[in-house]
Amino acid sequence: MTSFERAAAVERLGRDRFDVLVMGGGATGCGVALDAAARGLSVALVEKDDFASGTSSKSSKLIHGGLRYLQQGEFALVYENLRERQTLLRNAPHLVRVMPFLIPVFGRGGVADTAFARAISSALWLYDLTGGWRVGRLHKRISRDEALRHLPTLRTDALVDAFLYYDAQTDDARLTLALARTAAIDHGACVVNHARVTGLTRTAGGRVDGAVLAGDGCDGLAVRAGCVVNATGVWADDLHALDGAGPARTIRPAKGVHLTVPAAALPCEVAAVVTAEDKRSIFIVPWRAGEDGVPLTYLGTTDTDYDGPLDDPQCTPEDVAYVLATVNRWVSRPLAPDDVVGTWAGLRPLLVGNVSEKTKDLSRRHKVTTSASGVVSIGGGKLTTYRKMAEDAVDEVVARLGRGSRRCPTRRLPLRGGPGLDEAARSRLGVSAEAAAHLIGRYGTEARVVAALVGTDPDLGRPIVPGLADLRAEVVHAARHEMATTVDDVLARRTRLRLQARDASAAAAADVAGLLAAELGWDAAETTRQAEAYRASVEVERTAPGLPATALPVS
Repeated sequence: MTSFERAAAVERLGRDRFDVLVMGGGATGCGVALDAAARGLSVALVEKDDFASGTSSKSSKLIHGGLRYLQQGEFALVYENLRERQTLLRNAPHLVRVMPFLIPVFGRGGVADTAFARAISSALWLYDLTGGWRVGRLHKRISRDEALRHLPTLRTDALVDAFLYYDAQTDDARLTLALARTAAIDHGACVVNHARVTGLTRTAGGRVDGAVLAGDGCDGLAVRAGCVVNATGVWADDLHALDGAGPARTIRPAKGVHLTVPAAALPCEVAAVVTAEDKRSIFIVPWRAGEDGVPLTYLGTTDTDYDGPLDDPQCTPEDVAYVLATVNRWVSRPLAPDDVVGTWAGLRPLLVGNVSEKTKDLSRRHKVTTSASGVVSIGGGKLTTYRKMAEDAVDEVVARLGRGSRRCPTRRLPLRGGPGLDEAARSRLGVSAEAAAHLIGRYGTEARVVAALVGTDPDLGRPIVPGLADLRAEVVHAARHEMATTVDDVLARRTRLRLQARDASAAAAADVAGLLAAELGWDAAETTRQAEAYRASVEVERTAPGLPATALPVS
């Protein structure tokens, strides 16, 4: 068993030679590292920012088959997605949970739009037959009154009835972190965040055999490996340029935006799908901020071409207006910008297709390619299929290296926190039932480590943000066991407070920085700088949409 400690991992990067070097610490890159390490290969992974800091922390947080892909005739893709959904439900039960989805049927004078209802019914039967049945439930048509019990503010003047089907929800950043920690702790991978690739190294014959890094503790460090994997998502073409592959464009980024509002403004007990005027779909998804916290709802996503800076996509006034206008078409209690307490914008790494295609019509299939210099690249895909993407990439790596198991072990490989998870664990943590439910829902069986911190220092049992369930103990745990090195690492990804309570998280930045300082050895100047950097980053995000500062209501 290997530790998950950054300084030791950096030292190992410079000392050892690896079979595989993975560039990119999103879900796909961490999935590649886990798959390769589980096949017996020695693995290093480097991420220029933090694990999941790009697309993998800014998704819709859904593990789903993609109902709309059926309309595009992508039956094999939907089958693959739903098979992967079932794999995740089995391997990470603490992080991936079945969630009902509501599709309202509207009409006039109490009469449904027959064509729409027939089309949805046919699509849902196909969805169930393609693999939706794997969760043990089939879709059904429900009454108007039952639909209103699930989503009370639907327009009663237009609602006729609804359909209910099933998919799954996850915490995308925590899922990515679980992949990285499982790869490192259980299978010996060497993973390092905040380590940027500045160049590639080559053999005398021109084959890429490693990378040169920059970052905290690793400036100028050269990592050597038998095979290099480019799993950098929307940044893949930047690595292609370092490889000398030229300016060819392989990735077409598409921006997806989400908004968070208190559930008091838009109550829902199941997820829902509503349609925009341009026929795109917007999800309405319940998001409890812990069992004893304020219930939240998030809305999204947009799907638009993007040509701005890849490192910092922002939610614009137009994005906010589009999402709110779509939802307000179908609810009796309209949302206003003042209701928004958090936003996030992420970029999907879509593969370049026909330039005339809209991003929503581009396939979510993935592709493995190998450059003339031997760099294996994995592109496209989506969060749901990260494991299959990793499997296909590592199959290519194994073939090139001529060693490592050809049999992929990750179909039934539990992620850390999942094995042995049961309800009885709640009573053994020594914290309140509400805190136990929150910790188990985030850490699974590893919740006991966080709870033990509260047992030794009850002050760590206080919430980071009043009204939300995240505990100050989680900050200490993130520094000690989850390779968190900045305030943003904690508030944006180890917890999700930046997405759930943007302005309240900024108010908590100094307290979080103080807790991290004691763990990471920061002096007063660095502690202040960290808190100020986080607040400045939030201010950029808050003002970009032109939204007012909004306080989260406290329960």
